[in-house]
Amino acid sequence: MWRSLASNAMTFLVLVVFVFAGVLLWGQNEYSAQGPLAQAVCVEVPRGTSMRKVSENLEEQGAISNGSIFRLGADYTKKTQALKAGSYLIKPGASMSQITDVITRGGASTCGTEVVFRIGVTRASVQVREIDPASGRYEEKANFNPAEGEVPTAYSAVLEKADTRYRIALAEGVTSWQIVNALNSIELLDGSIEQPAEGSLAPDSYEFSPGDSRASMIERMSEAQRLILAQAWEGRASGLPYKTPEDALVMASIVEKETGGDAERGLVASVFVNRLDRGMRLQTDPTVIYGITKGEGTLGRGLRQSELRKATAYNTYVIPALPPTPIANPGRASIEAALNPETSDYVFFVAKTLDPRDGHNFAVTLDEHNRNVAAYRALERANQ
Repeated sequence: MWRSLASNAMTFLVLVVFVFAGVLLWGQNEYSAQGPLAQAVCVEVPRGTSMRKVSENLEEQGAISNGSIFRLGADYTKKTQALKAGSYLIKPGASMSQITDVITRGGASTCGTEVVFRIGVTRASVQVREIDPASGRYEEKANFNPAEGEVPTAYSAVLEKADTRYRIALAEGVTSWQIVNALNSIELLDGSIEQPAEGSLAPDSYEFSPGDSRASMIERMSEAQRLILAQAWEGRASGLPYKTPEDALVMASIVEKETGGDAERGLVASVFVNRLDRGMRLQTDPTVIYGITKGEGTLGRGLRQSELRKATAYNTYVIPALPPTPIANPGRASIEAALNPETSDYVFFVAKTLDPRDGHNFAVTLDEHNRNVAAYRALERANQ
């Protein structure tokens, strides 16, 4: 009798295991299979919402077939806590796995109405745009600088819409003064802030909600830059002339101000590293300009010879080292270039043309550099 009971129990246990494995396999297939959505939809993920609320919304819009499987899949892939606020375009046939990736990746909203406060090196602007869920393309409704004139009605209208998304976009190379000045002008934000250290804010795109504090935005930007610098410092090349991560941040800010071309950052960084290694002065104009403006806007004119000769803490034509602080907030690419520069013998460079986007001519010897400079001066004279 006992043997019969034990045999039946074992049979039942094996059956349960097989059923459980079958259900698990079915759930995995459902999570990765093509979804039921026939037309693209825009899914709102409010700040502070839960994965359960999002799954219910997705189920209501017909983007997923089973909210429980969606949540279990998100838990299994450890993405439940990575949910990012935003408005996301869900494409036809997207699987639950793909949708999970979209709503946890974050970044800029990909559908709906969006207001972007752009903080640039030369100007700040506000862009209002409507993103079409079907195509993913946006139509610009307004683009203006609040300090230069009237506020368009298109901007006022979207402020009254509950589903409008808001974002602050920082350009690489903006200064901390420019960022604070711009944040203070955004009436949707609350509270006061002090100017953070130069270089400590990460140029990136930041979603926010009306009523968020300016201090919280600065904290997010500071934390992002701290992580970027820490990761880059950890993976830095050997033999670099930096004693601290802060030295590398100073160098990254110089690289940022000297070139906007991704393909050139590593070479520009190599020039400055080579100059430091050889005991040469960096002789870079952006540091002199920062010493004059303190980062409070642009100089708006060329440098004078007297300014290039004047001894200041930031004049790298005079001081034989890095300046004491960064001269702007560098982006990730410039930080990585400063900590992993290309290998070269170059110690000089000058712009190829009057358009900065055309890059630079690099040189090893002074004679070669002088020829490159002469060619650039000829272009200047021809343009005048």
